[in-house]
Amino acid sequence: MTKRYQKTMTGGEAVVECMQIEGVEHVFTVPGESFLAVLDALEHQTSIRLIANRHEGGAGFMGEGYAKASGKPGVVMATRGVGAANASIAMHTAYQDSTPLVVFLGQVQRDFRGREGFQEVDFGSNFHEMAKWTTEITDAQRVPELVQKAFRVAQTGRPGPVLVSLPEDMLKDEALMTFGPAAHKPRPTPSQEEAKKFLELLQQSKRPIVIAGGGVQLSGAEEALRHFAEKYAIPVIAGFRRQDLIDNHHPNYVGHMGLGAARSLVKHFQEADLVIALGTRLSEATSQNYTLLEWEQSLIHVDVDPNTIGMVYAPDLGIVADLKMALEAFTDLPLQQTWENWLQTCKQSFDRIVEKPGDDSIYTSVVETLYNRLPEEALLTNDAGNYATWVNGLFRLKGSNSFIGPANGAMGYGLPAAVGAKLFEPERPVVALCGDGGFMMTIQEIETSIRANVPVICIVFNNQMYGTIRMHQEMHYPEKVIGTDLGKVDFAKMAEAMGANGCNVETGEGFRIALMDALDVETTTVIDVKCDDEPYVAYRKTIDDMRKAFRS
Repeated sequence: MTKRYQKTMTGGEAVVECMQIEGVEHVFTVPGESFLAVLDALEHQTSIRLIANRHEGGAGFMGEGYAKASGKPGVVMATRGVGAANASIAMHTAYQDSTPLVVFLGQVQRDFRGREGFQEVDFGSNFHEMAKWTTEITDAQRVPELVQKAFRVAQTGRPGPVLVSLPEDMLKDEALMTFGPAAHKPRPTPSQEEAKKFLELLQQSKRPIVIAGGGVQLSGAEEALRHFAEKYAIPVIAGFRRQDLIDNHHPNYVGHMGLGAARSLVKHFQEADLVIALGTRLSEATSQNYTLLEWEQSLIHVDVDPNTIGMVYAPDLGIVADLKMALEAFTDLPLQQTWENWLQTCKQSFDRIVEKPGDDSIYTSVVETLYNRLPEEALLTNDAGNYATWVNGLFRLKGSNSFIGPANGAMGYGLPAAVGAKLFEPERPVVALCGDGGFMMTIQEIETSIRANVPVICIVFNNQMYGTIRMHQEMHYPEKVIGTDLGKVDFAKMAEAMGANGCNVETGEGFRIALMDALDVETTTVIDVKCDDEPYVAYRKTIDDMRKAFRS
């Protein structure tokens, strides 16, 4: 453990010193003149790699993807108001996904504040709803105190983004700095009284069910979840975009409670008399628009954040605890009872769904090829788009920590998040799944991946439309296509222009060949899958199907 020590240095140098204490290895940025002192300090060390991005949104997503893959805080730097505005979508993503992210924002010099200086924004007022904590450092001597607090706040409790504002002139001030040890994440465990109450509720239950969220991953509790579920034969459901908490082939895994969840899964959830919510905030998507739980169902809610418990549903038992510690305690309870018959009822419904053949679209062909051909250690990142309904319906993840996607549905996420994840795990194949709408929003980060030598595979489902919005149009305003059509783009040629490999495919066999080639090279590859002639707008749903449903 690092001991306390003192050094005389500038504010900019102290920011970098804090990063080194906290074990930061990568910083993502679009450089700005407002924090040149920090960039200069980064230049004079070797333990932290600076990744210069093409857009602050790309930098933010890259840092967020890195944090999701690593479990460590992502670090992003941007300049004043304009850079902060561009990075704000990543901050919102980190907030809703509970991802530890430390965002350093350059600020106008102190004597310019309040005068609407060049690119001046009051970050505290503008970002307090999408950050766990915001602070502006006006005294260089306080850099260690406040920056180290930022890393601690970002990682502890319910993790999230923290914003640190750095006035330009403060970074040049010299002071005697006092540095402390790196942040420590506490691991609270259930009390004996809480464990006893948990045991009582579980013993009384006839149909218990687990719904698990990102808190399980954040505490490294995937194995503990598996042991708990196996001991008691309890069905496990993953929350929205958390389906990689457990091998999807595991006997206890019964489905993913995301957008368009299977009716049979929702039915079984509503049949449960005890819901054990683990590390989930029971968000809109996970709770099926806040309709999932009924008053007669008992609820045990376990989360490391006391504010999350009861935020949506009042629990019969709320436990503030680290999920790994809690699950290990629950597994050690003196209980021999199991719920094997109930588990098999849920499991059989899930198996019928996943064994059902897909539709005849190229989407199905692509996703089935990915499932059959990708190495088991592959990691997928997901953008926003209706192509994901095929992924959710057909791709059973084969291991934990193999899927990264934004719970807030941020477009443009897939590519930069893939690069961030690949930086942490360079030996794993990392594949970004994107729609053409989202991919175009951060396509410039292909050049970043080439320059930084971080090869990823990008698969673009190119249907020349904002497909998710078109789907909703057909559901509510059939045959009225307003603002969702897009033009033709050759993403393969764009990729080649930035130094990557690119290819266009129009058939399932063409995609299989392209994927095999991409896996064999150490260069970023973009596979442009032409889907513009498809009648499908979602998994097993054509545009005509939706229009007929509306008319009926």
